[in-house]
Amino acid sequence: MFFGVSTLQTFHVLISIIGIVTGLIVVWGLLSSRRMSTLTAIFLATTLLTNLTGFVFPFKGFTPAIGVGIIGTVVMALCLVARYLKQMENGWRGIYVVTAVISLYFNLFVLVVQLFLKVPALNAYAPTGSEPPFAAVQGLVLLLCVGLGFLAFRRFHPLPAHRPGIA
Repeated sequence: MFFGVSTLQTFHVLISIIGIVTGLIVVWGLLSSRRMSTLTAIFLATTLLTNLTGFVFPFKGFTPAIGVGIIGTVVMALCLVARYLKQMENGWRGIYVVTAVISLYFNLFVLVVQLFLKVPALNAYAPTGSEPPFAAVQGLVLLLCVGLGFLAFRRFHPLPAHRPGIA
């Protein structure tokens, strides 16, 4: 334990932050039709690890956090298939873009929840997470992600990846 926080919690938070930062950069790249292969791999790996490490924490019954983790893991699996197995060809380009933005959204959604739970100044405005300030911030995050997702879907048309042996 470090200041009452376990090593697992610290790792979980760090990879979440890395996933959010790299995810924002990757989505920015999608808007300009850039693959950003290394940052994309970091974003997808840390986001998947965030989802999976979330299931290791002790829990008592099904919670909204577990539901988000399950859905997020399924979305991430589809994203990985679209990006790496299907190489974003044909309709898989759109599936990749949409699932990448949804994965970022889930990370941001959980970030907002945690900020309102852990930051006293924010918690004072929404102690139960059902108050208008919390809903307004979550609504803004959702609208921003939907808008970015729409633009990314329209703009992301990368050149085909180079394949050895194909002229």
